[in-house]
Amino acid sequence: MSKIETLCVIPARLASTRLPRKLLRAIEGKPLLEYVYENAKKAKQVDQVLVACDHPEIKSCVESFGGEAVLTAAHHQSGTERIAEVAKQRPCEFVVNLQGDEPLMHPAVMDQVVVALKRDRSCQMSTACVPKESADEFLNPNVVKVVKDQNGWAIYFSRSPIPHDRQGRGSKFFKHLGIYGYRRDFLLRFPTLPASHLEECEKLEQLRVLENGYRIKVVETVHDSIGVDTEEDFKRVREKLVSGSRSQTEVPHA
Repeated sequence: MSKIETLCVIPARLASTRLPRKLLRAIEGKPLLEYVYENAKKAKQVDQVLVACDHPEIKSCVESFGGEAVLTAAHHQSGTERIAEVAKQRPCEFVVNLQGDEPLMHPAVMDQVVVALKRDRSCQMSTACVPKESADEFLNPNVVKVVKDQNGWAIYFSRSPIPHDRQGRGSKFFKHLGIYGYRRDFLLRFPTLPASHLEECEKLEQLRVLENGYRIKVVETVHDSIGVDTEEDFKRVREKLVSGSRSQTEVPHA
């Protein structure tokens, strides 16, 4: 198998805890997962896209719309472990982890996380954020917040409203987006890192990286996205896609 530079792997699990079978739910006759796959194929910095799934039904779905899918082991506890299994068998330099429930993720954001890795050889892992001012989102535990230092390295991720402004000047914050970039060697090391107390507390896998002393570069983007975790999320995404308000996938690359 010839070596490629950047591989995008979409982890896909059939039995989602909060919204079962969400990746197969249809919008305008297409499964949610197909929108995610199509966006990934538009990224300029990505050479190959495939889905890492845990069930034959997901694999059949992907193949039905012309995509490539790999059936992985059922025991994985996270999407990162699932994509690491795939990356182990696929020679490449960089791996993008695009969540299977992010149908509005702009291709330019995928390019940004890859470029962050290419520009800085010390960068082992990257992700993205978007500046927000919504009080409702700031307080919503399903919206993950991130604080970063002056050089763009993550300080902390939380479901809680961070940072807290004691002077009450509003709710400006950075919303974390569900996408990661890795150097392949670091991705393969990730599942071997000791389990993290903060990871378990917040239910945020990226905190394992920080708690084990590694850094995550956070690139800032103008393109927001909506992860489908709840029925309400699904309705919001469906409304955007059905109404044609797909600016996140139709705006030319930045």
